[in-house]
Amino acid sequence: MNRPPGMPFNFPIFLTWLRIAVIPLLVGIYYVPDTIFSLHEKNLIATLLFVAAAFTDWLDGYLARKWGQSSNFGAFLDPVADKLIVAAALLVLLNFDRVQVWVAIIIIGREITISALREWMALMGASASVAVHFLGKVKTTMQLIAVSFLLYDEPVLGVPCRQIGHVLIIIAALLTLWSMFYYLQKAKQVIIEKG
Repeated sequence: MNRPPGMPFNFPIFLTWLRIAVIPLLVGIYYVPDTIFSLHEKNLIATLLFVAAAFTDWLDGYLARKWGQSSNFGAFLDPVADKLIVAAALLVLLNFDRVQVWVAIIIIGREITISALREWMALMGASASVAVHFLGKVKTTMQLIAVSFLLYDEPVLGVPCRQIGHVLIIIAALLTLWSMFYYLQKAKQVIIEKG
């Protein structure tokens, strides 16, 4: 079967699709009966899946640049994969009361808001004004680290993952708000001129 035009396929894009494919496994592991996997084992598997997915987030971009395989489709799919896996993990954490509702609302709400803003700005031919900024990358990194700690939820060599995860996810939520206001401010002038 032929792929639709404009949908290239290469190894970096394969890694991005793999990150999306991990989502049902990450969620589904918690539906496996406790007679098969204990909660500790489920937490460990979910954490390993999430950390592996987070690593591919860096790896696919690195390889795409190194091998000259960057594409518009890859640039679209990569942030979508990031947002989906973080949102799925947050819903799992909400289910186990490991993250507060307001934190999840801020993080997921910001992603919806900025995605819509970028789409609108693209329609107005002003995509560059809301291009990915370093602050957005720091926000994503903090989210990935915080979620990893919260998924594992148990001490490791005396390190209290749950407590550290709670602190980091609040920092991530604050960075998320900051980055949202940054992008809105960047778009403000275009919105005034063309709105």
